[in-house]
Amino acid sequence: MVKKRIGDAWMPADEFGRALPRGLGLNLLVPDIEPMRQFCADVLGGRIVYADADFCVVDLAGSILLLHADHTYRDHEMFGVFDGIEARGIGAEIRVYGVEPDEIEARARSAGHVVLSGSIDKPHGLRECHIVGPSGYVFVPGKAI
Repeated sequence: MVKKRIGDAWMPADEFGRALPRGLGLNLLVPDIEPMRQFCADVLGGRIVYADADFCVVDLAGSILLLHADHTYRDHEMFGVFDGIEARGIGAEIRVYGVEPDEIEARARSAGHVVLSGSIDKPHGLRECHIVGPSGYVFVPGKAI
């Protein structure tokens, strides 16, 4: 693993791994942590638990989202998978439930992010929008109607 972080991590990796809650986890590989950290905090309203140049932990509406910079995967099976690919996560939607899609859409537009579809009430009982974040991942904030 190649690290750009200077100094020690905020907690040992094995300790953090054991502390993760039971359930589904989401880890996104990104070219650069900072644009995604900023998007998660400023647009999606997530709480940054920890961030450095290699890794970021985001509390996003009560769920944990992990971000790893591509360079940290140099010794990993997935290293090189994204070489030459700008948009990531094609075909996947990262859904964030229980948040205000209209507010998030407004922040996304203000920050210059691509809004694929504006906030609208959907037949499945949610008001939601589709936003392309840094690295091409599509986020779908929504709340029950």
